[in-house]
Amino acid sequence: MTSLKAKLQDDIKNAMRAKDQQLLGTLRFISAAIKQREVDERIEVSDSQVIEILTKMAKQRREAIEQFKAAGRVDLSDKETAELKIIESFLPQPLDPAELDSILGHAIKEQAATSIKDMAKVMAAIKPLVQGRADMAQVSQKIKNLLS
Repeated sequence: MTSLKAKLQDDIKNAMRAKDQQLLGTLRFISAAIKQREVDERIEVSDSQVIEILTKMAKQRREAIEQFKAAGRVDLSDKETAELKIIESFLPQPLDPAELDSILGHAIKEQAATSIKDMAKVMAAIKPLVQGRADMAQVSQKIKNLLS
């Protein structure tokens, strides 16, 4: 299995060959964000850290899309939507609600969580399983609902 960073570099090369400027620009933006984190923290990022970066970038795009639509800026909204699709192509497949409920139920049982005080233990247990595959804010809300 190739790493996400290697796949990103291959896709950059292919976009350059295809002269696809929008794809190339977005891929370079992703690459720059990854390199920035590596330089800032003096580390070599793992695939899970790349997914973390991509998840954050996707969330930023979704928020920008909402704001641009509210302001009537369809042109900018379309640009952000196109970037979001490219970013999401590197993320794992999203969890369907049934899968997510199953993971949450299992984690709550495994952690012996009975109240909202146990939420941090449950979040810590499920984060590696759902990172990049589900919106963590929604997951957090679901756990709150299940524990209260």
